[in-house]
Amino acid sequence: MPRPPVRTSSGRYVSRLTSGTLAVVMAGGLGERLKDLTEHRCKPATPFGGKFRIIDFVLSNCVNSGIRQISILTQYKAQSLIQHVHQGWSYLRGEFGEFVEVVPAQQQIGAVWYRGTADALYQNLDLILSHRPKHVLVLAGDHIYKMDYGPMIAYHVEKGADVTVGAVLLPAAESRSFGVLTATEWNRVTEFIEKPAPEDLPNRPDSILASMGIYVFNTRLLERLLVDDSMDAASQHDFGKNVIPHAIGSRQVFAYPFQDVKTRAQSYWRDVGTIDAYYEANVELVHVDPELNIYDREWPIWTYQVHSPPAKFVLDEDGRRGIAINSMVSGGCIISGSTVRGSLLFSDVRVDERSLVEDAVILPRVEIGRGCHVRRAIIDEGCQIPEATRIGVDRDADAQRFLVTAKGVVLVTSDMLRKLPSP
Repeated sequence: MPRPPVRTSSGRYVSRLTSGTLAVVMAGGLGERLKDLTEHRCKPATPFGGKFRIIDFVLSNCVNSGIRQISILTQYKAQSLIQHVHQGWSYLRGEFGEFVEVVPAQQQIGAVWYRGTADALYQNLDLILSHRPKHVLVLAGDHIYKMDYGPMIAYHVEKGADVTVGAVLLPAAESRSFGVLTATEWNRVTEFIEKPAPEDLPNRPDSILASMGIYVFNTRLLERLLVDDSMDAASQHDFGKNVIPHAIGSRQVFAYPFQDVKTRAQSYWRDVGTIDAYYEANVELVHVDPELNIYDREWPIWTYQVHSPPAKFVLDEDGRRGIAINSMVSGGCIISGSTVRGSLLFSDVRVDERSLVEDAVILPRVEIGRGCHVRRAIIDEGCQIPEATRIGVDRDADAQRFLVTAKGVVLVTSDMLRKLPSP
């Protein structure tokens, strides 16, 4: 296992580095593995954790790290993401050189959209250089984690690195979903393979060092790498498939293991790219002591605040008692004569009399009618569940109406409900 990064010398040193860094957030992916959940939104705009959007975590990491120059590159189904960023992230002060700017795909080099992650930056190279950053921090906008980028940038400088790649330890069975690094004891990257099959991994390891989709570049080197890649007709113009592997042979490429500096413990990081992973990461939050602490006042997760009244629990009769047990319930919710157990409810959810909601993730503005039973399900934003509906109880019946994952999680969307026959 590569050695953990060293502790940086001083906060002032790190703050100088972060203030001179431009963060470029890649937020243009289709999010195809989330199926119908990303039918009308891009993955970074997907709600998460009761009141946030996925992209809020990477943007909060930037702001909390002292990085106040942030460009968000969008492409597919970006409208809800653009609205969210405008509503929740427009407080930075332009007169101080601070900004969060949304940059749509503009076909800068001809009649082509972004052909890969590297091409997305290449098509916006003039914009990146116009900010005159000393370092460029490239970030994926679709992961859940809390990270101070300052020590990573300082590590990059102290190592004399040309490129630094954020990395996490994951089970080898997940290798098909990530770029896999091989590194020396001192974190020098010697090989980078994009999404290999587990059986193709050298020495058949139990765990892999996986790329987090986080890269630190010296700005001028990034420019050269992107220009060279753009002229390679055989390239797929992707960081993981082309730019990073090609740089390893001639450049100083280092891994930055995402670990606690003191304990060397793996820090929390989740790729919520599948329905099951998204469900599990949300449901984990209702546990007594979840691994992701969203109540941490020293590292707040910022977002657009919906101005809703407090949650309300009404009625107190046998069979008609409004209660929530081991659950998280956001503002604006009304639990009327019903029971919520082990679930996460986003804002403005209504649960009507004699209904039972168990181990479910209920997105904003959902209405669950009387006498319903909902378990192990994700109910998408704005759904209206008719009374007496049973979801997550009969797998065969669910599969005929909704989407059921391999682990038995049921996804329900408004489009699916509209296709159901009238009662």
